[in-house]
Amino acid sequence: MTAAQLPVLVVGGGPVGLTVANLLAARGVPLILVERNASTSDEAKAISLDDESLRTLQTAGLADKVLEIVVPGTGTRYYDRKGRPLFHARGPEPYRLGFPFKNQFAQPELEKLLLDELKSRPQADIRFATELVSVTENPDGTGATAAIREPGETETEDLPVSWVLACDGGRSTVRELHGIDMTGTSHQEVWLVADTTGDHHDERYGMHHGTPDRPTVIVPGRGGRCRYEFLLHPGEGEKGTSPDFETLRRLVAPYRPLTEDQVERCTAYAFNAVVADRWRDGHVLLLGDAAHMMPPFAGQGLNSGVRDAANVAWKIDDVWHGRAGESLLDTYEAERRPHATAMVRYSERLGDVVMTTDRRRALVRDIAARTLLRIPPGRRYLTEMRFRPHARHEAGLVVGDHALTGTQLPQPRVLVPPSLHPQWFDQVLGQSFALLGINVPDAAWQCLDGTQWPDDKLEIKRIDVLLDDRLPPATAAREAVADADGRLEEALAAARNRFVLVKPDRYIAAVMGPDDIPAVAEALRRNTR
Repeated sequence: MTAAQLPVLVVGGGPVGLTVANLLAARGVPLILVERNASTSDEAKAISLDDESLRTLQTAGLADKVLEIVVPGTGTRYYDRKGRPLFHARGPEPYRLGFPFKNQFAQPELEKLLLDELKSRPQADIRFATELVSVTENPDGTGATAAIREPGETETEDLPVSWVLACDGGRSTVRELHGIDMTGTSHQEVWLVADTTGDHHDERYGMHHGTPDRPTVIVPGRGGRCRYEFLLHPGEGEKGTSPDFETLRRLVAPYRPLTEDQVERCTAYAFNAVVADRWRDGHVLLLGDAAHMMPPFAGQGLNSGVRDAANVAWKIDDVWHGRAGESLLDTYEAERRPHATAMVRYSERLGDVVMTTDRRRALVRDIAARTLLRIPPGRRYLTEMRFRPHARHEAGLVVGDHALTGTQLPQPRVLVPPSLHPQWFDQVLGQSFALLGINVPDAAWQCLDGTQWPDDKLEIKRIDVLLDDRLPPATAAREAVADADGRLEEALAAARNRFVLVKPDRYIAAVMGPDDIPAVAEALRRNTR
């Protein structure tokens, strides 16, 4: 195997590491995954997958299997300081990305599913009970050499690798080896988290109880599982310890009776709100908790890591296969850091407001929420969670300032000739770049042929998109799709008579008319050479 064909090393066999490993393997990139533990986790840590994460798993052919282990949820119900329902946040338009907005799951089940799928992929070399000792950049710039060993062994094995993806959590060995600090806040409040069985809750939504005396979170799962989280008072527990059963039984008593054999996990923790100072060091990239950690109140810790995986995987693929230069990976942090940082801050603010122990602040919160609910814009702001930071690429591989540039393309159903059987749009887009012509004539497409467009190496799929309830032609020089239910037109009407360049992670790189094509082509060449 030549230097250009060295495998990618994925460090960490948690949900982020297993996700990026599956994404890479699905694209034909060989990889080695190392995990210090002997097996996947048996603890239900993360419990919520959003629609964007499911869409990412769809690209690796995993979404349907994951849907079999989740509870397709309807968001979060917030309760006021007296325990009364305040509002129900269901998120924006349902199935905008092709999946339910929020989905509860058990992390052990997800990890097992992802690992089983990875085992079936010949590109993956999976090594559990293996720890990373060191990572050294190769002097010739061809990649890195990682030293690994099994527990109890003194001798190490040297692995020549092309890239190292650090998915090894908040206490990342890779991050520490490279001397990368994290900036932010470590919170001192201690929370008890317990995963229980035999529970009667059958709600398909999480419940946030904003009572100042004891802020509480309840998230029902499948098969009688339920997650409880309680803010502990001084003396009730210390972080990193397992509270005694009597404390847990007392806290859960208002909601259900509990026996010791119904407790799957119980621990006390304090959370961090921190972001790594840099996400790339040579041939090392940080993902997930290794790059950012946040409070749990927005349910976005794992989902942010899956966004990292979606952003990195296609770029590693293009670089590894020689379709792009290493500079493409410089766009990873530029695209992901702003939103990850905003999500960390948002999670902090949400906790400060929803989980406050200050009675006056809780009173103001409840009055403000009930006032907003009286007017349609305020009601939409709360119930559609418009207060949540929107993912948008402001830098990196983006060109121009069109309103759609940097946003994520929705996934409506489209009509595809000749059968016109409705399909999800991503099935048409495939795994490469896609250039969409939104109601553009053939003459506009011909402008592309006279431009030095970088699709001699990069794969750029060309697709005609027809709006206005028109039929797509059955035979044409390009693929064509039409609107199935009005959602495609709603998503792309602002780009009518223009081209839309969509990146493989479904974010829009540029919206352009024929005159803009040379500038966009040059920017694409500059970021991928």
